[in-house]
Amino acid sequence: MSRDGFGSKIGIIAAAAGSAVGLGNIYRFPCELGNNGGGAFLLVYLLIVLCLGVPVMLSEFVIGRKTQKNPIGAFKMLRPKSAWPLVGYMGVVCALVIMAFYSTVAGWTLEYVVKAVGNQFQGKELSVIEQEFADFHNLGWKNVLWQVVFIFMTGFVVFKGVANGIEKYSKILMPLLVLILIVLAIRSVTLPGAGEGLAFLFKPDFTKITGSVLISALGQAFFSLSMGMGVLITYGSYIKKTDNMTTTALSVTMSDTLVAVLAGIVIFPAAFSFGVRPEAGMGLVFSTIPMIFNQMAGGYFFCIIFFVLLAVAALTSTISLLEVIVAYLVEEVHVTRRWATVIASVACILVGVFASLSLKDTSVLRVGGKSFFDFLDFLSANIFLPVGALLIVIFVGWVMGKSKFFDEITNEGQLKLSIKTLIFFIIKFVAPIAIAVIFITGLI
Repeated sequence: MSRDGFGSKIGIIAAAAGSAVGLGNIYRFPCELGNNGGGAFLLVYLLIVLCLGVPVMLSEFVIGRKTQKNPIGAFKMLRPKSAWPLVGYMGVVCALVIMAFYSTVAGWTLEYVVKAVGNQFQGKELSVIEQEFADFHNLGWKNVLWQVVFIFMTGFVVFKGVANGIEKYSKILMPLLVLILIVLAIRSVTLPGAGEGLAFLFKPDFTKITGSVLISALGQAFFSLSMGMGVLITYGSYIKKTDNMTTTALSVTMSDTLVAVLAGIVIFPAAFSFGVRPEAGMGLVFSTIPMIFNQMAGGYFFCIIFFVLLAVAALTSTISLLEVIVAYLVEEVHVTRRWATVIASVACILVGVFASLSLKDTSVLRVGGKSFFDFLDFLSANIFLPVGALLIVIFVGWVMGKSKFFDEITNEGQLKLSIKTLIFFIIKFVAPIAIAVIFITGLI
């Protein structure tokens, strides 16, 4: 039986970029930038994405395309009868963990699309909107309902397969996401006082570049590009042997960065225009942004567009997470894609329900003093992702070796790549150190 795969170069770029682009680009990136010096953080972030993000992404693509298998099958093929397949198992578990709590937040976007369409923010003060957001967390059944709906939407796309599902819908959703961001950015920069927000975003103050800023930028780039969770290995396994993986990795990182910067252009001019603190984080998205649109001419229309944008961004990420689990079930457990999608979706719902219900003020669903939602977030972001990515670059740099890496990224010598030695040097020496720093910092 022939293996499903991407049918075009633009398909893999759209799908992989869709995985990287998510809610983190829309709210986490502006929050990190607001807390870490504005333009100085942006400059450091861009350098890290280019110098570190591309090589690490290539490491995962190489493992996936060389083996044409899911993360577990890939390590089994490359190093059978060793402990390395455990890295693949960790990636699949990580995808399930992230999907469980990420789908909770994704469900919120659907609730706020409904609120925006119903014009439920009209005439309300910020404190009222903030309280309504807090009250929504305490409606456990409503959180679960939207979460299940979102997982169903994700399962529908994944069930269709790689070419007819993930690729087809990614090629629609990603351009739509960028288009919506551009429309909102144009509206934001035309607000009174928007220039101050643009200056904060693009005028770096080099005195603000500290060790803390470097660590924050490194962490944001690392997590934004979906490294270490099995997604890039899975998507890499669908890349054609004739495609140029280096240009694909560059295109994905550029797309991800473009969306993050556009999100900054949407949020900061509007925030400064209305006197809102730039470091408001999640509250900036679900509380302050509705208030800002509430005061804009045409705010009703733009508020709907913004929350549709959030839902689209979330969907492109949940698709990739679910596909990691489905690919494992299809190839290693040997069930059909239909049943694999059902099993994976049900598993995500069963774990995700506890994450949603743990956000209630009266919830007893806590682990180590954290809500179950925060525990899953910490477990993935601070343990699974950095450890997984660290082991992947060590595997490519020290176990797979230079010759096999060069063969794969040059398509057996068919492509000329003058910087391949530099890329491998980064993978072998620089990336492990950088990722180790993220891991230790995250634990602290």
